[in-house]
Amino acid sequence: MVFGLVLNIQAQKKNSAKANDRKVWLSQMDKIVRPVLSNLAEDKLKERMPVQLSNKIDNKSSREKVSYLEAFGRVMSGIGPWLNLEGGSKEEVALRNQYRQWALKAVANSVNPAAKDYMQWNGGQPLVDASFLALGLVRCPWLWENLDNQVKEQVITAFKTTRGTMPVFSNWVLFTGMIETFFCQYGLEYDAVRIEYGVREFANHWYVGDGMYSDGMNFALDYYNSYVIQPYLATILSVVNNKRKSYNWYAPNLQKITQRYAEIQERLINTDGTFPVLGRSIAYRGGAFHHLADMALRKQLPESLSPGQVRSALTAVLNKTLEAPTTFTKEGWLNIGLYGLQPDVADFYITTGSLYLCATIFLPLGLPESDPFWSSPAAPWTAVKAWSGQPVKGDHALELK
Repeated sequence: MVFGLVLNIQAQKKNSAKANDRKVWLSQMDKIVRPVLSNLAEDKLKERMPVQLSNKIDNKSSREKVSYLEAFGRVMSGIGPWLNLEGGSKEEVALRNQYRQWALKAVANSVNPAAKDYMQWNGGQPLVDASFLALGLVRCPWLWENLDNQVKEQVITAFKTTRGTMPVFSNWVLFTGMIETFFCQYGLEYDAVRIEYGVREFANHWYVGDGMYSDGMNFALDYYNSYVIQPYLATILSVVNNKRKSYNWYAPNLQKITQRYAEIQERLINTDGTFPVLGRSIAYRGGAFHHLADMALRKQLPESLSPGQVRSALTAVLNKTLEAPTTFTKEGWLNIGLYGLQPDVADFYITTGSLYLCATIFLPLGLPESDPFWSSPAAPWTAVKAWSGQPVKGDHALELK
């Protein structure tokens, strides 16, 4: 009887821990995203969002203007799957319904030339962040399907405006490709060449081995395989292959590459949720694990990574990157930094809006509570096992044949 009671208490604790993880994620997501979406829904984002700029900013006036689209596009790319989900606890359903209403109004204001929060859609940085919004819409069919027809036409006009911008010869070719992928997904006329160009460069020229691509002609040790490259490639191939099977020739290799890089990402997460401070754009905080979160959402994690250990590792990253007292301003906006306010980590293009790429860590919220990602018991990730003397398997490079 006592033994059965102990087992019951242990089971309750495990279930409570799992439920608490999702509650923590929802709470952190709400804290980050609410100021952006609620104000844009009221047509007051430009009025209320403070725009901090890097100390090394290259074009102050231009960067200030586009910071609002940066915040919006990046937020939507992260919460799109959760907005698309149905069900959950009464509290979560109520929260999602509120966010859905905000999202509908936010999109409408962002593309309405008569709105105060009408965004800038032409130029270099707008191409980047229009693509993040396009990615969010690809990840959330509910949102696209529930927009008014007039708003849909204004979105299409805004996205077509970006075609006038020549992408930098780097991960930027995928920004162009993502916007065309949005058109492809929703049965609109699209430019297949803009998609083909990006896929071909990465597939045929920029893969450097062991699950990683170079960002253009030169390899850099940073997180751009996660910030942009691999989540974008996976999304583009998934959408286009579903319509035309254009990239069946590359899909098997891409899956091997993305799974290997997921392994690398998981091994980068230290026992306390910290990770190597490497490369540019480190102020994107948990956005460094966009790829690992995306692989969990897609249910394409390699066999070497259990959903429970990935959830535990990402929860540790989430908690670590947001725990510093100076992470947020008094009004609730993100400050520039990796751990709190650290303005010197900002590259020349970083503004307040840029920081909201951290929202991409929330992608697994698009999985229901019953999914193994959430229902599995918490589990130690590789660093925890290795540095506590537990059995841990060796690491081996990927060799494509």
